[in-house]
Amino acid sequence: MPDSPFSSLLSQHLPDLHSYEELYKHFHRNPEISTLETETSARITSELQKLNSQHNSPIEIKTNIGRTGLIGIHRNGAGPTILLRADIDGLPILEKTGLPYASSKRMMDTHLDNIEKPTMHACGHDFHITCMLGAIETLLACAHAWSGTLIYLFQPAEERGAGARMMLDDGLYTTHGCPEPDVCLGQHVFPFKAGHVYSCAGPTMSAADSYRITIYGRGGHGSMPHRCIDPVVIASHIVVRLQTLVSREVPPDETAVLTVGSLRAGETVNVIADEAVLQINIRSVSEYWRKVLLDGLKRTVNAECEAGRAVKEAKFEKLNEFPLCDNDEAVTRKVEESFTGYFGERHDPTMKPVLGSEDFGWLGSDIGKPYMFWFFGGFDPDEHDQRVKDGTTNEIPVNHSPFFAPVIQPTLKTGVEAMAVAALTFVGKK
Repeated sequence: MPDSPFSSLLSQHLPDLHSYEELYKHFHRNPEISTLETETSARITSELQKLNSQHNSPIEIKTNIGRTGLIGIHRNGAGPTILLRADIDGLPILEKTGLPYASSKRMMDTHLDNIEKPTMHACGHDFHITCMLGAIETLLACAHAWSGTLIYLFQPAEERGAGARMMLDDGLYTTHGCPEPDVCLGQHVFPFKAGHVYSCAGPTMSAADSYRITIYGRGGHGSMPHRCIDPVVIASHIVVRLQTLVSREVPPDETAVLTVGSLRAGETVNVIADEAVLQINIRSVSEYWRKVLLDGLKRTVNAECEAGRAVKEAKFEKLNEFPLCDNDEAVTRKVEESFTGYFGERHDPTMKPVLGSEDFGWLGSDIGKPYMFWFFGGFDPDEHDQRVKDGTTNEIPVNHSPFFAPVIQPTLKTGVEAMAVAALTFVGKK
């Protein structure tokens, strides 16, 4: 049976989550694209102000950090400083869940390409926001039982790998007066069994690097290829050759993925284009093999361009970058002890690394501080068990799917509890 010093505390002070269920539905109905989360940020600010009023709380709220980011600083006596983070942006995806609270929102992506796009919380950031707010109310209610400083950070633009960097570059720890944390903590809902928490030490989410690469040929009539330099042929050789970076240069016991997400060239059937554009995503779970793959990408592209007589060197444009999420061993083991004590068998500390990516780690690594990132399940427990029996877990809609629809409970309660327990691990009075 679970044995946790926090069980009694949370059972007494966990808020009624009905209002948070409704708040979650509000955020789900009203997602906003990365860097444009103005209404989301305003609603979070309003909720923090409401909690301050209800609990006579000293939380200091600072807004407009890195455009739409915000923090709440909760000073509660002497002790460590712990940062809790939730990301807040949605994705340009047309929702197909059929939920009564599904998003039908469209918005102009004025920060990227000025194109109107359908918008959906297809990665669970609506849960992250709501769980954080629920955890804050819990921590306010039991403030007598802990001592230290908690920073509640709501981060924009995670989906573009930009939000953490935007907040840092805007002076999060300097201009905006956020105390430097001793530890940073974050979590993510995933299509695992709802009610359960999952963790591991060391590399937890992959580094990711995305590029747009333009290959330059010489266009002309499809009947006269000898008078042209076909960039499609060069690009096709690049696509095939790149697959050998993982299969022949990275050891089989290392984890790496290289995906050519798109190859675009030409507009009609009888014309040889003068340019081909590839978009490439590379994921890795060690800095050494990350460098091998990035070096190999440039070497391969340049060599194939030379072999194909490209008219000039390929153009490399970096689209985004996510750091390796590398959980600190000591911090992770300490939190895992609390999770096992609180959740019992509903905590799995043997999770394998996930090849999705996060920019959360920069909030700690930029100032040389440790961090931990964990997962909580969002898929209906009974259906999950049945799918395990049937061998159909691969059919569960995953993050970024238009069908991604975590069940509200016990997902919400678990996320609130996990965030509160992790924070109390460091600031709770023993």
